[in-house]
Amino acid sequence: MPVSTIDWQGDAESGVARIVDQTLLPEEFRIVEIRTAEEMRDAVKRLRVRGAPAIGIAGALGAVLGMQRVKAENFDEFYERLKEITDCLASSRPTAVNLFWALERMRKTARANKDKPAKELKNILLREALKIRDEDKRMCRDIGRHGAQFINDGDTVLTHCNAGGLATADYGTALAVVFTAHEQGKRIAVYADETRPLLQGARLTTWELMTAGIDVTLICDNMAGRVMKEGKIGLVIVGADRIAANGDAANKIGTYGVAILAGEHGIPFYVAAPSSTFDLSLAGGDEIPIEERDGREVSHVFGRQIAPDGVKVYNPAFDVTPAEYISAIITDKGVIRPVNEENVRKVIQEHGI
Repeated sequence: MPVSTIDWQGDAESGVARIVDQTLLPEEFRIVEIRTAEEMRDAVKRLRVRGAPAIGIAGALGAVLGMQRVKAENFDEFYERLKEITDCLASSRPTAVNLFWALERMRKTARANKDKPAKELKNILLREALKIRDEDKRMCRDIGRHGAQFINDGDTVLTHCNAGGLATADYGTALAVVFTAHEQGKRIAVYADETRPLLQGARLTTWELMTAGIDVTLICDNMAGRVMKEGKIGLVIVGADRIAANGDAANKIGTYGVAILAGEHGIPFYVAAPSSTFDLSLAGGDEIPIEERDGREVSHVFGRQIAPDGVKVYNPAFDVTPAEYISAIITDKGVIRPVNEENVRKVIQEHGI
């Protein structure tokens, strides 16, 4: 990435968050300033900032923005306002657990510093938010380092949706593995699913890979089975928005189908995600909340209506791939293989989740 997807400029009292507006890509690369918690919630809801790790950072920085104008005489008043702001930010999108993980970290940080004056607390919250950002950068690099072993020289990778630098602080999760392998000198190519209905693969993944000088071919979602049958795919790598204790992984709608196709064709299917994406409070994927979005995202494409007036639309934004279809989960803490609850907890629980 030529610039961080989400960043901060200024101090805790008057600073602003800066994001790459992903709704404008690939036609326009624009950095916009976010000045309030409400603006950040709207940016997350409208996918101006997206991707589970980036959403977590957005939530943390949104909490800092929301507290800028708060005048509290005691900690109870301060914390009550912080809870209202973080609850509002949490209502933006329900599936990506990184958002809730980051917001709880902000509340926990405030509770741990309850004896500090309000001004100092605001500075402490900003430092925690920036710590979350910096941790994500390191986690993504570690994911790339752990995952590059699965890509051989000459391999072709299939990916679905966007799990690159645009979805994180600056390097990616699934694409971190690709970027690292490329940096190691391996000759690789990527097939990118377009990822309906909002075309994150077509608009964002291809843009990132082309910018990095990596050979990429765009295909429609329903072509994945064909290119697998033709022997063009060596492995599949995708990201995740929430992973349950047993390894079931929620990711962009369509991922489940890709996993089944990969299994039928004997192709390894990998999930790459930071430890912050695991939700060990959920036993399995059936407990993961799935966001359902506006039907106009399906019935309209870039403002143009493509379906009859009044047609019923079902638009879940995510699906869940059962652990049995996942060859390994690549994390910043190491590789989980085989994917089961025992191994998930062995690798992840030391992170304190």
